[in-house]
Amino acid sequence: MVNLVFMFTLLAFAASAGFIGALFGLGGGIVIVPVLTVFFHLPIKEAVAVSIVGVVATSTAGGSRYVEQGITNVRLSIFLEVATTLGALTGAFLTLITPSFVLFFLLAALLFSMSILQIKTSKVESEKIREDKFMIAKEDFISKKLSLAGGYYDEAEKKTVKYGVNRSFLGFSASYFAGVVSALLGIGGGVLKVPFMNQIMNVPIKVAVATSKFMIGVTASTAALLYFFSGLVDLVTVTPVVLGITLGAITGTLAMNKIRVRKLKLAFGLLLLYFSYLMIAKGVYAALGLRLVGV
Repeated sequence: MVNLVFMFTLLAFAASAGFIGALFGLGGGIVIVPVLTVFFHLPIKEAVAVSIVGVVATSTAGGSRYVEQGITNVRLSIFLEVATTLGALTGAFLTLITPSFVLFFLLAALLFSMSILQIKTSKVESEKIREDKFMIAKEDFISKKLSLAGGYYDEAEKKTVKYGVNRSFLGFSASYFAGVVSALLGIGGGVLKVPFMNQIMNVPIKVAVATSKFMIGVTASTAALLYFFSGLVDLVTVTPVVLGITLGAITGTLAMNKIRVRKLKLAFGLLLLYFSYLMIAKGVYAALGLRLVGV
């Protein structure tokens, strides 16, 4: 009975993570890792390994649906994925030799910075769409040669949004770092790739989400193989995670293009802020043996 309760509870959490991941192109790991460590008391390295397998599942379930909706920029994803995959290999090896409390603090810092970023930019996206500012950006040499510019129909705004891509080399370099973070913390890399594409490369947030979703499966697969052969993947835990995160991802991809970005970014920023505190608390306990309030 206890095992069934554990499985169904974890499945419900994973479904929520898959839904959130689909809305923001994050793979779900940004929620799964804190949940597994804080509420299910899994060692963080095992939580990262399970999360990475779940990220592969959510990418498979959600990525293809965004392609069908015409939101994904496939050319951009292939361009950035080269750097991200190399970064994932680096990050996976670093995880195996990095102390657990260091991973907690790294994840806390990342969650906090991304939460502030989401909250601060919650109003900007809709204004740029309404005023067609994404379209007036000047493309760089790489973007022109690879034809990275594109467009999609925004169902919430009821208009076609066209955009040009710039700062391609900077985005490529940032994607390597995102790959390192992806493998190191089990979060799929989308937590960085989405804001990088959106704020550095002039890619609309919904395109960034869909493109990130398309990419993270390849990145996560690279790290997942290393974790599996290292014996860190718990099959009992990973089963409900994969099932739940897949169901949530399918639902999220159907909803994403119908929801206004401002409210989603604000809510997600607050959620990241909460999990940032939880990770700080776990890191303090792992390093010093002190328990903070709420953990």
